Amino acid sequence: MSKIPLNLRIAGHLKATGLASLIALALPLHAYAAGSDSTEPPEKTKTTTTCENGQVWDEETKECVDPDEARLDDETLYRAARELAYDGQYDNALRVLASMKDQNQPRVLNYKGYANRKAGRFDVGMRYYRQALDIDPDFILARSYMGQALAEDGQLVLAHAELKEIRSRGGMETWAYKALERTLFEGSGYN
Repeated sequence: MSKIPLNLRIAGHLKATGLASLIALALPLHAYAAGSDSTEPPEKTKTTTTCENGQVWDEETKECVDPDEARLDDETLYRAARELAYDGQYDNALRVLASMKDQNQPRVLNYKGYANRKAGRFDVGMRYYRQALDIDPDFILARSYMGQALAEDGQLVLAHAELKEIRSRGGMETWAYKALERTLFEGSGYN
């Protein structure tokens, strides 16, 4: 199976048939904001519908387990942390992120920033966003979340600077850009 995302394979095929511009309007512009990190809200799983106290659903054992269980890989933990963060369980998301082996992934630092910021720890969240961007300055999802945080904090000049950075890095047609732009100009980012 090809590692090229399905929407890009379809778009390439349709371009050859002349239908690309018509279909491009129907495809979501924000399918991926940075790398393989989906910017769509995660689908609810048993991690948020069945498990409690920050436990994660283990597909192999079909039960809720503590996130530091050795058999859970980083990808499973990352998906669980995103799901918990989007569910408003910020401290549980942080607990799961802390269980991941590679703590220096920009995506991990970004979600540590997001969860801390949403839990009311603005300065801590900003430190994590900056750490993610120190590792990968092109990680536009972290730039978007940081820009949204700055806008919510009334630091509009700095938030606009992040929007400009996303644009200069080729991200103008991404969810990351559009969410920050919406926050700045309509006062309604993505929650």
